[in-house]
Amino acid sequence: MQSLLDLFIPLKQANDMSLFDTKHMKRALDAAIEAGQRGEVPVGAVLVHGPSDEIIAIASNRVMELKDPSAHAELLAITKACAKLNNERLVDCDLYVTLEPCPMCAQLISFARIRRLYFAASDEKGGGVENGPHIFNAKTCHHKPQVYGGIMAEQSSKILKNFFKSRRNPKKIKEDVKHG
Repeated sequence: MQSLLDLFIPLKQANDMSLFDTKHMKRALDAAIEAGQRGEVPVGAVLVHGPSDEIIAIASNRVMELKDPSAHAELLAITKACAKLNNERLVDCDLYVTLEPCPMCAQLISFARIRRLYFAASDEKGGGVENGPHIFNAKTCHHKPQVYGGIMAEQSSKILKNFFKSRRNPKKIKEDVKHG
C-alpha cells in the first residue's frame, strides 16, 4: 500500500504538506468525475479558506454546458468564492485543482491573490504553471502563489485518460470516468 507521503510530488516545500491536501484534492477529484459524467473534460476545483480549512467553493468544468470557453473549474470556483466572500481578493485561500491550470486560469489565480495552489496532474500541452508560459515566473506576474504539484496525480491522470478513451467509445463514457 502506498503511504500518504508517496502521493506528494510537490514543486517545492514538501514539509508544508498536510492531510488536508489529500482531503481537498479528493473532493476536487469527485467534482472532476461529476464533470466527466456530464460529458465535460473532467477537471475539478476546490477553494478553501486556509486558516479555517472551510471549503468556500467547489466547481468543475462547464465549458460545453454554458457554451463558454472560459468556464473552467478554476474560474468558476474563484468566481463563486469572490461572490461568497464579497471580495475580489482571496489572499487567505488555497485552490486545489485536478489538472495543472491553463495560462488563463493561472493568470486569474494571480489576480485573485490565491495563497496556495495545489494541483494533481501536469498538463504538458495546455498547462501554464510548470509547463507552457510559466505564468508565475513571468516578470509581469503581480502575485505568485505557493505552488505544489503532483498531489494525487496518478488518480487524476487516470480519470482524464479514461475520459478521453471513452470519447473514442461513447458507450463507455460514464462507466470509465466513474471508475477512474
